[in-house]
Amino acid sequence: MKTLLSRSTVSPAKLSGLPEKLIGSPAKLLGATVKLIGVTGITATLSMPAMAKDADLASLIEAAQKEGAVYSVGMPDSWANWKGTWTDLKANYGLKHQDTDMSSAQEISKFEAEKRNATADIGDVGLAFARVAVQKDVTQPYKPTTWNDIPDWAKDKDGHWALAYTGTISFISNNNLVEDAPKSWSDLLEGDYKVTVGDVGVAAQANNAILAAAFANGGDESNLKPAIKFFGELAKQGRLSYTDPSIANLEKGEVEVAIMWDFNALNYRDKIDRERFTVSIPQDGSVISGYTTIINKYAQNPNAAKLAREYIFSDQGQINLAEGYARPIRSNITLPQSIQDKLISNDEYSNVHPVTDFSAWEKSARRLPRQWQESVLIHQQ
Repeated sequence: MKTLLSRSTVSPAKLSGLPEKLIGSPAKLLGATVKLIGVTGITATLSMPAMAKDADLASLIEAAQKEGAVYSVGMPDSWANWKGTWTDLKANYGLKHQDTDMSSAQEISKFEAEKRNATADIGDVGLAFARVAVQKDVTQPYKPTTWNDIPDWAKDKDGHWALAYTGTISFISNNNLVEDAPKSWSDLLEGDYKVTVGDVGVAAQANNAILAAAFANGGDESNLKPAIKFFGELAKQGRLSYTDPSIANLEKGEVEVAIMWDFNALNYRDKIDRERFTVSIPQDGSVISGYTTIINKYAQNPNAAKLAREYIFSDQGQINLAEGYARPIRSNITLPQSIQDKLISNDEYSNVHPVTDFSAWEKSARRLPRQWQESVLIHQQ
């Protein structure tokens, strides 16, 4: 896949956060080229919970290249253009990559179950799951060199997690199957089409769809009852679909309306057929949240995982995510006009709510599987 590096006007040094004097020869360094001299014998995990310094970063790259690969979970090519980052890591550092797609909850369970027999180095989880991962003691910290560019609300003070990008819950409608694409939750309730929401209680995207419906109907992080009532009504109408809202099912026409992150909806729309789908932000309320990488405490390739996080927060790493329709967490990034043109108009984001009560949301998310079973799935037709 062609990256945006050739279109960026940012210097290699600025991409990496390194001083210009380090820029210079064959081994790639965060979009720049540096010849690593005198760094030998690095086989153990480099312990750098503090923000990486230039010398540390050079050592990290050397150690990551010795590991030679990074294995991820929940970071597939089609999600937020992770493909762009994996392609760059291969081209710049020779890191091989393989992903196993799974939900946020499954990622944490995998880390916890495998422990020292880990088969995954790094994962990408929704914000509500980040603290859970830390509480379960399955993560290790790493602060990238761009740490100070990340808002305080979007990162763990010790470096265990930091949001790389944000998304807003949206609707994607198949124009061949739906005459009037919904623009609000009230439109959705009054429609005659089936609605797909995904794996509630397991997937961060599905859980945030419930929170978005709660915000739109008078609830909040501590009160999901309005959303449970809303989806219970859809279930009573026989309009709640349990089809996976994947790009494959959208392409096959098995999804009429799905609720998902805007970056996924826009990506799927453009990959299948831009004219076939309508993507909109519900105008009566939605939620904006984000995803963070978590580095497995027991990773077999810990340095490669840390280098992946470092690159994700570099200028080019952030642009890669934006190319996948996600909104980069670093606000000082200037996106190419070609990327800006693919996104939804800012006007549609006038009624979106960030999560402000994290503790309440975590408690609600833990209760959600049982609520969903008892008050929504019970009405399944």
